[in-house]
Amino acid sequence: MLTSYRRILAQPGTLRFSMTGLVARLPISMIGLGIVLLVSAATGSYGVAGAISAAYMIANAGFAILQGRLLDRLGQGKVLAAASIGFGVAISLLVVSVQGDWPVGWTYVLAAVGGAFLPQVGSSVRTRWSHVLEQPADVQTAFALEAVLDEAVFILGPILVALLATAWHPVAGIAVAVIACVAGTLVFSAQTATAPPPHPRDSTSAPRPPMPWRSVVPLAVVCACLGVLFGAAEVTTVAFAEERGHKAVSGGLLALWALGSLSAGVVTGAIHWRRGPSYRVRWGSLAMAAAMVPLFFIHSLPLMGAVLFVAGFAIAPTMIATMSLTEAVVPSGRLTEGMAIMQTGLVAGVAPGATLSGLVVDHQGASAAYLVSVGAGLVAALAAQALPRSRTRSTPEVASAR
Repeated sequence: MLTSYRRILAQPGTLRFSMTGLVARLPISMIGLGIVLLVSAATGSYGVAGAISAAYMIANAGFAILQGRLLDRLGQGKVLAAASIGFGVAISLLVVSVQGDWPVGWTYVLAAVGGAFLPQVGSSVRTRWSHVLEQPADVQTAFALEAVLDEAVFILGPILVALLATAWHPVAGIAVAVIACVAGTLVFSAQTATAPPPHPRDSTSAPRPPMPWRSVVPLAVVCACLGVLFGAAEVTTVAFAEERGHKAVSGGLLALWALGSLSAGVVTGAIHWRRGPSYRVRWGSLAMAAAMVPLFFIHSLPLMGAVLFVAGFAIAPTMIATMSLTEAVVPSGRLTEGMAIMQTGLVAGVAPGATLSGLVVDHQGASAAYLVSVGAGLVAALAAQALPRSRTRSTPEVASAR
């Protein structure tokens, strides 16, 4: 099974940029929670803490596509290095503003600036894989590897920041996240041998290739709906455990969900798929919706853990197929921008999903709130059906989907 992974990691420079990319994107799962822990400890208000964290995430979602466009035009080295420095300065000043009791408006502004500058390393890593690998099957394996690493980030990041903030100091979690981001991104951006070439715009350059919106828009909707599904399921699972008097178990339940996804991601990357990514996006999104249905009927914590583990099997394969299809249909000169659109869709969906499920929990209980995830999955499945059945930029894998 591991032969496919050994093959891609044997390519010069790939192991190095993948591992430094892993370190650089740790803040994705650390900064939001770190802000909540820092601000709540300083002010005693979870409301203010949550609002400042939301300012950070909204700015990140709003500027990710612009940064992706700059990455394609100017190159990863310049843009990621500048973004990492801007991110480090903004978040460091945010910590100073909280600890120094500055007017809260400054904290909101600095959170938004930090979110806007957060380096789009996840998109850049996938674009880099697409550049260095020639075979579509190898790109599929690389995207599976990155999906597994993403799951590791989302499992380990919150645990690490919570442990540092509670056992050491509220600043410690954010400090580690900033150091990991800045150092990891600078090392990643310095690896020029594997970086895709920039596609600058000037008066003599060819027109920018058009974005295949007929494919990109349905894929972005799928990602946004899956973000809603994730945000809703996380809040609902915490409420489910709390209703049964074991709120602390919620972290373990969510870890089982992520572990199922991680396991499926490893297997996905080792398989040579006969069906193309568009086929797998359509069926994967439907499988994610179906996997959420049994949760409505479960009342036992152990059984919930087992079912969440199985439900997680649908996550990574669907996300891998989504990124593989994006890579197949988006022109290379706009690939980082296309990847950033998908990442933005995911991030943008989490907050509405969490909010809507919270309202359902308050009025109908946790079990009913799992239906929010079911509904989001169904909308994702419907959006996936709008994907074109044929592609203009054909690869062996994409052609097999026709």
